[in-house]
Amino acid sequence: MKTHPWLTPLVFCCALPVQADGLSATRQQELTRFVRQECGFCHGLKLTGGLGSSLSAEAMKDKPAETLTAAILHGIPGTAMPGWAPHLNEADVAWIVQQLQKGFPE
Repeated sequence: MKTHPWLTPLVFCCALPVQADGLSATRQQELTRFVRQECGFCHGLKLTGGLGSSLSAEAMKDKPAETLTAAILHGIPGTAMPGWAPHLNEADVAWIVQQLQKGFPE
């Protein structure tokens, strides 16, 4: 049987979760502006609610990261919440979710 020494590390790397802290400071600033502008349009400029629900740390702390990630990437059917997958990658969304759960930066 032929072995592929590169296969095990490749499979292992693919199974690792996306790390949100790997984003550059510039990308974090871009995402902060994105959330304030795009999400703030429905969720309120301070993200405390509007057409959409509150995105405060208090409102987000008990929500599973996977649920928030899916909602951001794919939207919520039957609501005004759009999917942002065309504009954000998984690392972007992981960072946004992390920030929402600890209190989004000013």
